[in-house]
Amino acid sequence: MTFRPNFIEMMWGQPDPNLLAVEAMQRASADAFQRWGAQTLHYGHFNGPGPLIEWLCARIQTHEQTEISPDEMLITGGNSLGLDQLLTLHTQANDVVFVESPTYYIAIHILRDHPHLALMPVPADENGILVEALRERIAQARQAGKRPRMLYCVPTFNNPQGTSLSPERRLALVQLAAAEGLLIVEDDVYRELNYDGAAPPSLWAIAKQHGAGQCVARLGSFAKSLAPGLRLGYMTAAPDLIAHIADAGVIFSGGGHNHLVAMQVAAFCQNGDFDHNVAFLRQTYRARRDATLAALDTYLPQCRYIRPNGGYFVWVTCPDHINTSQLVAQADAQGVSFVPGAKFYTGEGGRHQLRLAFSLYEPAMLAEGVRRLGVAMQLV
Repeated sequence: MTFRPNFIEMMWGQPDPNLLAVEAMQRASADAFQRWGAQTLHYGHFNGPGPLIEWLCARIQTHEQTEISPDEMLITGGNSLGLDQLLTLHTQANDVVFVESPTYYIAIHILRDHPHLALMPVPADENGILVEALRERIAQARQAGKRPRMLYCVPTFNNPQGTSLSPERRLALVQLAAAEGLLIVEDDVYRELNYDGAAPPSLWAIAKQHGAGQCVARLGSFAKSLAPGLRLGYMTAAPDLIAHIADAGVIFSGGGHNHLVAMQVAAFCQNGDFDHNVAFLRQTYRARRDATLAALDTYLPQCRYIRPNGGYFVWVTCPDHINTSQLVAQADAQGVSFVPGAKFYTGEGGRHQLRLAFSLYEPAMLAEGVRRLGVAMQLV
C-alpha cells in the first residue's frame, strides 16, 4: 500500500495496518508447526485442512444455529477466488448472472473476466435487493433465450451501501431462487463486523433451514476479520457443489488453497485469538464509523447518507448538481479521496453518490477527511 503525502485516502476499503494481529499470528504460526509438524508444509486436503474446517463448522453451528457437515465446507483463497471458481465451473455460454446494483466494483471486474456471461443488474434500495425486480429480470432473460444461472449479492453490510437485506426479502429471495433454479452467490465478507446488534442470518442458513440448501453458495473470508494478506476464506454450499469445485484441476493438482496459511489460521482460531480480535475490531471500527457520521452531519449537511450497522463503508448521496466522478479532481486538490458511485454499477447509476471507507484511519483523521471533502464540494 502506498500513501500520497498529506492525503487522507477514504477510497480504500482496507484495514489500518496498526490493527492487524501481528504478534498473535506469529504465535499461531509457531503453534501450527508445534502441533502438526510437517503436515503444515505438505499438500493439503482438497477441501482444506481438517483443523480449520472443524473450527469453522463448530463456530457456524454456535453462532448461526445451523447444522453443517465438513462436506459442505471448502477453504478458498479468499472470496474473489471463490467467486471466480464458481463462475468458471458453474456457468457456460448463454448464462445470465444477475448483479445486485449497486455492488462491489471488483466483483464486477471478476464477472467481466468471464465474457461468455451476460450481466443483468437488479436494483436495490435501503432494504437491499428488490426481489420482485429480480423476478422480472429472470423472466426477461428467459424471453431473450438465455438461461438465468446465478445472482451475486452482498446482503449483509453491503459494499458499497452498508445496508443489509431485510428479513422478509431474505426469505423471499431464497424462495425465488429455489423455484427458478438460480444459484445465489452470497458474499458474506463483513459478517463479523457488526456494530449495532447481531448480524442477520445468512441466506445460506435460511436456505438450509427451508430445505433449499442447493440454491446458495456463501463466501466467507478472514480478510476483514483478521487480515487481507492471508488470502484465505471459505465457502459453505451443498455437498455436490463443494465436491465439484474441490475436484477441479487447480485444486486436484496440489491440494487445498493456501494450506500453510490455513493451518496457521487454524491455530490462531483454536487458541481463542479470533474471538478476541473480532471484538477488538468491532469496538474500533464502531468508533470510526461514528466519527465519520458525525463529521458528515457537521461538514456535509447538504448530503444524505445511509447509517451502516456493520462493514467498512458509508454511502453518501450528494446534491443533484454534483457529479461525483467529476468531484474526484476537486477532492484530490484538497487531499482526500473517495470512490465515485458510478463504479458500483454495471450500467447507468451512481452519478450523485460516493463511497467513503472509515477502516483505515483514526477518528480525528476521518473527521478531517470529511471536512476536506466538504471544502471540495463547495468549490464545485
